Amino acid sequence: MSQALSAIAGSGRFRASARQSGWGVVLLWLAASGSWCQLVSAQTSTQTTPAPKEGVAARKSLSSRALAFEVAYPSNLGAQPIAARVYVLLERGNSRLEPRFGPDWFHPQPFFARDVKGWKPTQTVRIDSATSGFPGPLDSLEPGEYAVQAVVRLNPDTHSIGTGEGNAYGPVVHARIEPKETSTIRLEVDKLVPPRKFQETERIKLAELESPLLSAFYHRPIKHRAAVILPEERPVGKLPTVYIIPGFGGDHHMAGMFVANSRMNYAKDMMRVLLDPDCGTGHHVFADSATNGPRGQALIEEFIPYLEKTFPLVADPRARLLSGHSSGGWSSLWLQVTYPGFFGGTWSTSPDPVDFRDFQRINIYAPGENMFRDRQGKSRPIARMGILPIIFYDRFSKMEEAMGPGGQLGSFEAVFSPVGRDGQPRKLWDRATGAIDPEVAKAWEAYDIRLVLERNWPTLGSKLGGKIHVITGGMDTFYLEGAAQLLKDSLAQLKSDAVVEIIPGRDHVTVLDVELSRRLDREMKAAVAAFVDQNRKDDRLGGKQFSASPGHRR
Repeated sequence: MSQALSAIAGSGRFRASARQSGWGVVLLWLAASGSWCQLVSAQTSTQTTPAPKEGVAARKSLSSRALAFEVAYPSNLGAQPIAARVYVLLERGNSRLEPRFGPDWFHPQPFFARDVKGWKPTQTVRIDSATSGFPGPLDSLEPGEYAVQAVVRLNPDTHSIGTGEGNAYGPVVHARIEPKETSTIRLEVDKLVPPRKFQETERIKLAELESPLLSAFYHRPIKHRAAVILPEERPVGKLPTVYIIPGFGGDHHMAGMFVANSRMNYAKDMMRVLLDPDCGTGHHVFADSATNGPRGQALIEEFIPYLEKTFPLVADPRARLLSGHSSGGWSSLWLQVTYPGFFGGTWSTSPDPVDFRDFQRINIYAPGENMFRDRQGKSRPIARMGILPIIFYDRFSKMEEAMGPGGQLGSFEAVFSPVGRDGQPRKLWDRATGAIDPEVAKAWEAYDIRLVLERNWPTLGSKLGGKIHVITGGMDTFYLEGAAQLLKDSLAQLKSDAVVEIIPGRDHVTVLDVELSRRLDREMKAAVAAFVDQNRKDDRLGGKQFSASPGHRR
């Protein structure tokens, strides 16, 4: 639609892999590309049929039933029964793109998926019109030429589908599909997505640590991951640190952008740590939750102490700053509010909703409110380009329902919702009607940052002085400016010195330009200036060595 839209759609927060991402990666892929997570759905028993005697290589054969796909058991997994979510993804025409890189948020192609258990090598999984699909069931698919590809989702610790490490996929099959015809398209699965190699450089280093807290919660090994970005000149002594949280779809592999891109190169004279927020439900936002476990606690008690012992980072609250964009913007603000004495300030840009009375223009607490339709019965938009709505809640929700765990909207429920009887996050809204469950909305109050601040201001106020900085575009692509305005009004009533700024005319991507990046750089340096000066004095008195700027020697 426009250059900005191209930057967003090609960025990351809008793609399930290379093409599905979230609000926040948009910024982190600002120069080339750019939130939320997938719904956690209950697994069902496998519908299987014996593999044909002639093998399971991709081919089209007639069947006595309606159009269907049959997916062969992954040929490189051995013989053990597996539980997985099985996808068939399509791309219209003769596209050279592999369908597994979708679905694209702005232009989602058709796909179909189901959960299976006890899947054995002698069986195939049938995908037919009874299977969950987007934009509808298989028999409603528009006739035409398609590229078709199967994906088997095996990795529970990433939101990525077709590009998630350890997930299986097969070759692309090109076929003309007539939904009303009685035929079966058989699909092979013969490859595994390899581990993504981290590209270390002289300035960018990988940090990994197995988490006892998270491993105990999940009953399997879970690791903290981050990229540690050194200043251009090697530090003499330890430096203040900015902990940066990317948006949905982003991770520590994006560290190079914070070195090369002038719009992301703030705090370049400090240590910077780009944290990995990816998880199976999407973006865990470093908040403790019933579904994602003690993510914030593990960061504070395990990973940051490890980083400060391993790298030249100052272990002092006055020298620990936070930053993030989109879901990362929400994360950084949440961490500052939740651990006010541990961090020395946050600069949060375009955060996800910080006041649930305006959850992308929806007051989730209002009686009778609906996620799909406003009070006049009009479809609610979830994204726009300029003033033109381009994505709507009902269709986006339907797409995520077919995706399964890891979508942007489902990511919110994975953090904010209590766990239901089925062991999954309780749904805020009915997926068929859009009706909001007031009981679940009430539970979300625990994560409503504006409400948390209001209810705890007598104890939080003195600890947050000078520490809160929130910046959002007045034309945010995902309608996030309304919640920021409500937060601004609330903090003013509390007589807080917090800075909440809404920049007219800027959207989710353009809000962070070179000018703002330079401003963030100045403000972060000013925030640690008193600490730096004190440490210089301490050095002269025999205290610990500290370098106020790279290469400085005493």
